[in-house]
Amino acid sequence: MQSETLRINGVPTVAYFAHELNLSANYFGDLIKKETGKSALEFIQLHLIDLAKERIFDTSKSVSEISYELGFKYPQHFTRFFKQKVGISPNAYRGLN
Repeated sequence: MQSETLRINGVPTVAYFAHELNLSANYFGDLIKKETGKSALEFIQLHLIDLAKERIFDTSKSVSEISYELGFKYPQHFTRFFKQKVGISPNAYRGLN
């Protein structure tokens, strides 16, 4: 499988996790849906946001460093993704604490 189908802007896709588990993407998605009630993509994104929220409060790291650690190719993509999912930017979220 080509690496660009496994990651978008460096973030793992449903196909990536399915591939890692030697499952088809459809079967992996069905398993996640059955266990969590969420789509595989939604589950992955929620987990990624949970990790981001934890790491953002570590002020020894910049938001850019955190974005790279989470697999984002560009910090701008992380900031846009975070704001879309949380409603505020990572820096604003960091300022809440």
